[in-house]
Amino acid sequence: MNRNPHVAVVGATGAVGIEMIKTLEQRNFPVGKLTLLASARSVGKKLKFRGADVTVQELTKDSFKGIDIALFSAGGDISRQFAPVAAAAGCVVVDNSSAFRMDAAVPLVVPEINAADVKKHRGIIANPNCTTAITLMALYPLHQAFTVKRIFASSYQAVSGTGAKAIEELERQVGQVVRGEKVTKEVYPHQIAFNVLPHVDSFLPSGYTKEEMKMENEGRKIMHHPGFRASVTCVRVPVYRAHSVAVSAEFEKPITVEAARAVLSRAPGLDVVDKPELKEYPLPLYVAEKYHCQVGRIRQDCALDNGLCFWVVGDQLLKGAALNAVQIAEELIK
Repeated sequence: MNRNPHVAVVGATGAVGIEMIKTLEQRNFPVGKLTLLASARSVGKKLKFRGADVTVQELTKDSFKGIDIALFSAGGDISRQFAPVAAAAGCVVVDNSSAFRMDAAVPLVVPEINAADVKKHRGIIANPNCTTAITLMALYPLHQAFTVKRIFASSYQAVSGTGAKAIEELERQVGQVVRGEKVTKEVYPHQIAFNVLPHVDSFLPSGYTKEEMKMENEGRKIMHHPGFRASVTCVRVPVYRAHSVAVSAEFEKPITVEAARAVLSRAPGLDVVDKPELKEYPLPLYVAEKYHCQVGRIRQDCALDNGLCFWVVGDQLLKGAALNAVQIAEELIK
């Protein structure tokens, strides 16, 4: 891999694409050249990188000649269509969609957990689901110490996880409610302002949603823990940015709050914010735009043997998407 790689961002004008560009700059990733790719309607837009304007080009089958690393965040259909083309052109794809995550030939990577899996790539590496990545930042260190059997979890997911249009929808609806106007909706099936929707992604015959099953399926693959079980309810909340997850985890080995806190305080990419007596606990408002996830409300679970409850919050545009993708790229050039 070139030490100063030619990097492409696919879906450059989307919510995650913009964060990818910012993250490459903020982490001083050694970009030799940056190419921004998007659909025809975004061609000609200019985005700033290291103080200079970079013009968005149209994504085509011929876009990947000479590109070393392509960070994809343009949805599963685009990834399925173009990632194999990019890989065939000799480019390594880091894909943020769900298209390749459960493909046995594609590593699914959270660098703090399974960075070594990057080496097994055959041209495509998958970025995990945002809620799964944020949860595992706290769960995996505990799993290493105490061996997790299963979790019960509820997520509180920000609208930016759906994209830029969902952010606009929440803003618009808040204004409509405050002004006493009729609420209009386009992105979500119900009003999201001043409401919560127990519906993220599409429903499966089991009654779970696809999003809810990602925690178990992707968790098993990332942690190399085929017996891991997760029963999850994913909820969309009227928060702009950063997902929160309430987790009850059951372990093989006895676990105490003190032992858990010692493990979590050493975990990479994670800050312990847990002083309830001072009303200090992780809040999406304060975790937004931060690279680290935060964990708090750590307590013995009173309904599970060897159980621990915790509350973990992370910026899903960053650790859940753009930051994780750039960290994977950093592993590629090590």
